[in-house]
Amino acid sequence: KSSTFADGNKKHRIMAIRDYNLGFVSNEAIYNYVKETVVQYSTFIDLKKFNSNIIDPIKLTFDAKVYGKTIEQVVDDECVRQIDKANSNLLGYFHQNIFKIVGNGWSVPEKGFDVVNENRNLYVEMKSKHNTMNASAARDIYLVMLHKVSNDPNAICMLVEVIAKKSQHINWEGTFKGQILHHDRIFRISIDKFYEIAFNDKYAFMKLCKALPLILDDVIEEVGCGAIENTVQQELNQLSINTFKSLYLLAF
Repeated sequence: KSSTFADGNKKHRIMAIRDYNLGFVSNEAIYNYVKETVVQYSTFIDLKKFNSNIIDPIKLTFDAKVYGKTIEQVVDDECVRQIDKANSNLLGYFHQNIFKIVGNGWSVPEKGFDVVNENRNLYVEMKSKHNTMNASAARDIYLVMLHKVSNDPNAICMLVEVIAKKSQHINWEGTFKGQILHHDRIFRISIDKFYEIAFNDKYAFMKLCKALPLILDDVIEEVGCGAIENTVQQELNQLSINTFKSLYLLAF
Protein backbone atom coordinates (compact mmCIF):
# COMPACT_ATOMS: atom_id res chain seq x y z
CA LYS A 1 0.00 0.00 0.00
CA SER A 2 1.13 3.54 -0.64
CA SER A 3 0.02 7.10 -0.17
CA THR A 4 1.14 10.40 -1.66
CA PHE A 5 1.57 13.89 -0.34
CA ALA A 6 2.34 17.17 -2.07
CA ASP A 7 5.52 19.14 -1.44
CA GLY A 8 5.31 22.27 -3.55
CA ASN A 9 5.04 21.04 -7.12
CA LYS A 10 6.35 17.57 -6.32
CA LYS A 11 4.52 14.45 -5.25
CA HIS A 12 6.09 11.93 -2.93
CA ARG A 13 4.93 8.36 -2.55
CA ILE A 14 5.21 6.72 0.86
CA MET A 15 5.47 2.94 0.74
CA ALA A 16 4.14 0.74 3.50
CA ILE A 17 6.66 -2.08 3.20
CA ARG A 18 5.06 -5.49 3.49
CA ASP A 19 6.46 -8.54 5.28
CA TYR A 20 8.51 -10.56 2.80
CA ASN A 21 9.02 -13.41 5.31
CA LEU A 22 12.73 -13.83 4.66
CA GLY A 23 14.06 -13.99 8.19
CA PHE A 24 17.73 -13.46 7.34
CA VAL A 25 17.32 -9.81 6.31
CA SER A 26 14.88 -7.08 7.31
CA ASN A 27 12.01 -6.11 5.02
CA GLU A 28 13.24 -2.53 4.78
CA ALA A 29 16.83 -3.55 4.00
CA ILE A 30 15.91 -5.93 1.17
CA TYR A 31 13.39 -3.44 -0.24
CA ASN A 32 15.98 -0.67 -0.36
CA TYR A 33 18.59 -3.01 -1.82
CA VAL A 34 16.31 -4.14 -4.64
CA LYS A 35 15.29 -0.52 -5.23
CA GLU A 36 18.95 0.48 -5.53
CA THR A 37 19.44 -2.24 -8.15
CA VAL A 38 16.35 -1.23 -10.13
CA VAL A 39 17.46 2.41 -10.23
CA GLN A 40 20.82 1.32 -11.69
CA TYR A 41 19.18 -0.84 -14.36
CA SER A 42 20.37 0.19 -17.82
CA THR A 43 17.63 1.74 -19.96
CA PHE A 44 19.59 4.09 -22.23
CA ILE A 45 21.90 3.56 -25.18
CA ASP A 46 23.33 6.07 -27.63
CA LEU A 47 25.84 5.77 -30.45
CA LYS A 48 28.81 6.35 -28.13
CA LYS A 49 27.78 3.45 -25.88
CA PHE A 50 26.78 1.33 -28.87
CA ASN A 51 30.23 1.65 -30.43
CA SER A 52 32.27 1.75 -27.22
CA ASN A 53 34.03 -1.51 -28.19
CA ILE A 54 33.82 -0.76 -31.95
CA ILE A 55 30.97 -2.60 -33.61
CA ASP A 56 31.92 -5.11 -36.34
CA PRO A 57 29.86 -4.06 -39.36
CA ILE A 58 30.83 -7.20 -41.30
CA LYS A 59 29.24 -9.40 -38.63
CA LEU A 60 26.12 -7.23 -38.63
CA THR A 61 26.00 -7.55 -42.42
CA PHE A 62 26.15 -11.34 -42.14
CA ASP A 63 23.46 -11.27 -39.42
CA ALA A 64 21.15 -9.17 -41.55
CA LYS A 65 21.50 -11.36 -44.66
CA VAL A 66 21.55 -14.78 -42.95
CA TYR A 67 18.59 -14.05 -40.66
CA GLY A 68 16.62 -12.20 -43.33
CA LYS A 69 16.46 -8.96 -41.36
CA THR A 70 16.98 -5.34 -42.28
CA ILE A 71 20.17 -3.73 -41.06
CA GLU A 72 18.03 -1.48 -38.85
CA GLN A 73 16.52 -4.56 -37.16
CA VAL A 74 19.99 -6.02 -36.61
CA VAL A 75 21.19 -2.75 -35.08
CA ASP A 76 18.18 -2.75 -32.74
CA ASP A 77 18.96 -6.38 -31.78
CA GLU A 78 22.55 -5.40 -30.97
CA CYS A 79 21.31 -2.50 -28.84
CA VAL A 80 19.08 -4.85 -26.84
CA ARG A 81 21.96 -7.32 -26.46
CA GLN A 82 24.26 -4.62 -25.09
CA ILE A 83 21.66 -3.35 -22.63
CA ASP A 84 20.99 -6.94 -21.52
CA LYS A 85 24.72 -7.55 -21.00
CA ALA A 86 25.03 -4.43 -18.85
CA ASN A 87 22.09 -5.54 -16.72
CA SER A 88 23.44 -9.09 -16.45
CA ASN A 89 26.71 -7.67 -15.11
CA LEU A 90 24.76 -5.55 -12.63
CA LEU A 91 22.82 -8.58 -11.40
CA GLY A 92 26.04 -10.54 -11.09
CA TYR A 93 26.93 -8.17 -8.27
CA PHE A 94 23.40 -8.40 -6.83
CA HIS A 95 24.12 -11.83 -5.34
CA GLN A 96 27.42 -10.69 -3.89
CA ASN A 97 26.42 -7.31 -2.49
CA ILE A 98 23.33 -8.60 -0.72
CA PHE A 99 25.80 -9.72 1.95
CA LYS A 100 26.46 -6.06 2.71
CA ILE A 101 22.99 -5.78 4.27
CA VAL A 102 22.38 -9.11 6.02
CA GLY A 103 24.58 -8.42 9.07
CA ASN A 104 25.68 -11.21 11.43
CA GLY A 105 29.34 -10.79 10.53
CA TRP A 106 28.93 -10.93 6.75
CA SER A 107 30.82 -8.38 4.66
CA VAL A 108 31.90 -7.65 1.08
CA PRO A 109 35.55 -6.57 1.13
CA GLU A 110 36.85 -4.09 -1.43
CA LYS A 111 39.75 -6.45 -2.20
CA GLY A 112 40.32 -10.16 -1.93
CA PHE A 113 37.44 -12.59 -1.50
CA ASP A 114 33.97 -11.63 -2.73
CA VAL A 115 32.17 -12.38 0.55
CA VAL A 116 33.66 -12.92 4.00
CA ASN A 117 32.52 -13.82 7.50
CA GLU A 118 35.59 -13.57 9.71
CA ASN A 119 33.61 -14.56 12.81
CA ARG A 120 32.94 -17.92 11.18
CA ASN A 121 36.21 -18.08 9.20
CA LEU A 122 34.33 -18.32 5.88
CA TYR A 123 35.89 -16.93 2.69
CA VAL A 124 33.84 -17.00 -0.49
CA GLU A 125 34.36 -16.52 -4.21
CA MET A 126 31.04 -16.15 -6.02
CA LYS A 127 30.35 -16.90 -9.68
CA SER A 128 27.13 -16.24 -11.59
CA LYS A 129 27.26 -19.52 -13.53
CA HIS A 130 29.11 -22.80 -13.27
CA ASN A 131 30.58 -22.33 -16.76
CA THR A 132 31.89 -18.76 -16.45
CA MET A 133 35.41 -19.85 -15.45
CA ASN A 134 37.96 -21.19 -17.87
CA ALA A 135 40.64 -23.58 -16.65
CA SER A 136 43.16 -20.81 -16.03
CA ALA A 137 40.74 -18.70 -13.96
CA ALA A 138 39.65 -21.74 -11.94
CA ARG A 139 43.27 -22.64 -11.22
CA ASP A 140 44.06 -19.11 -10.06
CA ILE A 141 41.07 -19.02 -7.70
CA TYR A 142 41.92 -22.45 -6.32
CA LEU A 143 45.52 -21.44 -5.62
CA VAL A 144 44.33 -18.32 -3.75
CA MET A 145 42.06 -20.50 -1.63
CA LEU A 146 44.82 -23.05 -1.07
CA HIS A 147 47.14 -20.28 0.12
CA LYS A 148 44.44 -19.05 2.51
CA VAL A 149 43.67 -22.41 4.13
CA SER A 150 47.36 -23.31 4.27
CA ASN A 151 48.17 -20.17 6.23
CA ASP A 152 45.01 -20.06 8.36
CA PRO A 153 44.18 -23.35 10.10
CA ASN A 154 40.60 -22.21 10.75
CA ALA A 155 39.76 -20.82 7.33
CA ILE A 156 37.13 -22.45 5.12
CA CYS A 157 37.03 -21.40 1.46
CA MET A 158 34.05 -21.79 -0.85
CA LEU A 159 33.40 -21.36 -4.54
CA VAL A 160 29.70 -20.48 -4.69
CA GLU A 161 27.85 -20.83 -8.00
CA VAL A 162 24.54 -19.02 -8.41
CA ILE A 163 23.54 -21.09 -11.45
CA ALA A 164 25.04 -24.49 -10.75
CA LYS A 165 24.66 -27.81 -12.58
CA LYS A 166 22.91 -29.15 -9.49
CA SER A 167 22.36 -28.49 -5.82
CA GLN A 168 25.63 -29.50 -4.19
CA HIS A 169 28.09 -29.04 -1.36
CA ILE A 170 31.27 -30.91 -2.29
CA ASN A 171 35.02 -30.66 -1.89
CA TRP A 172 36.54 -28.81 -4.82
CA GLU A 173 39.59 -30.33 -6.44
CA GLY A 174 41.95 -28.19 -8.51
CA THR A 175 44.63 -28.99 -11.05
CA PHE A 176 48.03 -27.30 -11.16
CA LYS A 177 50.83 -28.33 -13.54
CA GLY A 178 49.11 -31.66 -14.10
CA GLN A 179 48.82 -32.37 -10.37
CA ILE A 180 45.39 -32.79 -8.79
CA LEU A 181 45.09 -30.63 -5.68
CA HIS A 182 42.71 -31.40 -2.82
CA HIS A 183 42.02 -29.81 0.54
CA ASP A 184 39.30 -30.72 3.00
CA ARG A 185 38.51 -27.02 3.69
CA ILE A 186 37.96 -25.95 0.08
CA PHE A 187 34.43 -26.44 -1.23
CA ARG A 188 32.33 -25.98 -4.35
CA ILE A 189 28.77 -25.08 -3.40
CA SER A 190 25.53 -24.14 -5.15
CA ILE A 191 23.95 -20.96 -3.85
CA ASP A 192 21.01 -22.72 -2.19
CA LYS A 193 23.42 -24.76 -0.06
CA PHE A 194 25.47 -21.66 0.68
CA TYR A 195 22.40 -19.79 1.91
CA GLU A 196 21.61 -22.76 4.14
CA ILE A 197 25.10 -22.50 5.67
CA ALA A 198 25.05 -18.71 5.85
CA PHE A 199 21.60 -18.34 7.44
CA ASN A 200 20.95 -21.73 9.03
CA ASP A 201 17.79 -22.09 6.94
CA LYS A 202 17.44 -24.83 4.33
CA TYR A 203 14.92 -22.76 2.39
CA ALA A 204 16.55 -19.31 2.64
CA PHE A 205 17.40 -18.97 -1.04
CA MET A 206 14.01 -20.31 -2.10
CA LYS A 207 12.37 -17.70 0.14
CA LEU A 208 14.35 -14.95 -1.59
CA CYS A 209 13.33 -16.24 -5.04
CA LYS A 210 9.67 -16.34 -4.02
CA ALA A 211 9.80 -12.88 -2.43
CA LEU A 212 11.67 -11.16 -5.25
CA PRO A 213 8.64 -10.64 -7.55
CA LEU A 214 6.73 -9.07 -4.66
CA ILE A 215 9.63 -6.82 -3.74
CA LEU A 216 10.00 -5.74 -7.36
CA ASP A 217 6.27 -5.02 -7.60
CA ASP A 218 6.55 -2.75 -4.58
CA VAL A 219 9.69 -1.03 -5.88
CA ILE A 220 8.18 -0.47 -9.34
CA GLU A 221 5.08 0.99 -7.70
CA GLU A 222 7.33 3.59 -6.08
CA VAL A 223 9.89 4.36 -8.79
CA GLY A 224 7.97 3.37 -11.93
CA CYS A 225 8.99 1.19 -14.86
CA GLY A 226 11.96 2.17 -16.98
CA ALA A 227 11.45 2.67 -20.71
CA ILE A 228 14.39 1.98 -23.01
CA GLU A 229 15.68 5.14 -24.67
CA ASN A 230 17.59 4.29 -27.84
CA THR A 231 19.09 7.06 -30.02
CA VAL A 232 21.48 4.86 -32.00
CA GLN A 233 19.52 4.70 -35.25
CA GLN A 234 18.87 8.44 -35.17
CA GLU A 235 22.58 9.18 -34.73
CA LEU A 236 23.56 6.71 -37.46
CA ASN A 237 21.21 8.52 -39.83
CA GLN A 238 23.09 11.72 -39.10
CA LEU A 239 26.30 10.10 -40.35
CA SER A 240 24.68 8.86 -43.55
CA ILE A 241 21.19 8.14 -44.84
CA ASN A 242 22.44 4.61 -45.52
CA THR A 243 22.74 2.60 -42.27
CA PHE A 244 25.19 0.13 -43.81
CA LYS A 245 27.47 3.00 -44.84
CA SER A 246 27.21 4.60 -41.39
CA LEU A 247 28.29 1.37 -39.67
CA TYR A 248 31.29 0.96 -41.99
CA LEU A 249 32.26 4.61 -41.47
CA LEU A 250 32.28 4.02 -37.71
CA ALA A 251 34.60 1.03 -37.93
CA PHE A 252 36.79 1.83 -40.89
